[in-house]
Amino acid sequence: MTVTILFAAPSEDWAEYEAPLTDALDATGLDYRIGPDLAPETVDYIVYAPSSKVQDFKPFTRLKAVLNLWAGVEKVIGNPTLTVPLTRMVDEEGLTQGMVEWVTGHVLRHHLGMDRHIVNPEGVWEHEAPPLAHDRPVTILGMGALGKACARTLRHLGFPVTGWSRSEKRIANVKCVHGEAGLAQALRGAQIVVLLLPETPGTQNILNAQSLALLHRGAVVINPGRGPLIDDAALLAALDSGQVSHATLDVFRVEPLPGDDPYWTHPRVTVTPHVASETRPGSASRVIAENIRRSENGMPLLHLVDPLAGY
Repeated sequence: MTVTILFAAPSEDWAEYEAPLTDALDATGLDYRIGPDLAPETVDYIVYAPSSKVQDFKPFTRLKAVLNLWAGVEKVIGNPTLTVPLTRMVDEEGLTQGMVEWVTGHVLRHHLGMDRHIVNPEGVWEHEAPPLAHDRPVTILGMGALGKACARTLRHLGFPVTGWSRSEKRIANVKCVHGEAGLAQALRGAQIVVLLLPETPGTQNILNAQSLALLHRGAVVINPGRGPLIDDAALLAALDSGQVSHATLDVFRVEPLPGDDPYWTHPRVTVTPHVASETRPGSASRVIAENIRRSENGMPLLHLVDPLAGY
């Protein structure tokens, strides 16, 4: 029987995904049909971007699963018409590696104080060596696939890493804490905080005036996770007071970030345009094809989303 797969994403994405998806699906040995314009009643799987035109899943009467192209699923799980399994994108070859590189780069930037040397128009000779990594505690909020990978890399470089998650996790050589009590423990005294949590009702504004006050004075905040994880007013106040010395922000509540947003002009904020980690068509296509192959062979889907947990 032919497996029918709808590619439901902005039209420009199909141009990038058509060839790698075809190659990946060919390698599974399945008899399949894939495209962006298929009759809903014929579709078995939807390769999905939340920004696509497909918002009502009811017409897809034989749908088996929705395979999200993005790691984040907060814009999908609240859809009441979605009644089949939903998977998120977990791609160690592309998505995870991109995040590890971005996070490591910005952690090292702030750890080494590179900005003082890169931007020094007065030509000040300031002979002050940075501490070594083992004297710079880093906390990562979120111990999913991305958080674990970043934690392992930073630990390998010598940073003492504390990882926080909602439920208990264990990672070699990383101090892992969890729950409400663990959050305060993870933040207290941290000099660099990296946010890699999903957006859920329980994680919104997790960095607020109270939690920011727990950090080491002059700490750095790095957010490549989700914009609503941060109480923006509280972060700006912490930057102005010196409690936070710098914030590097890749994600925001409104994207693109409006031109009049105070983050653009704040002297202690770096804005990057949601580029920390992108889904790469080649490796992502192999993840999608493998999940369809598994499903068609009676195996459980990988990276299933728990709607109650929100990820």
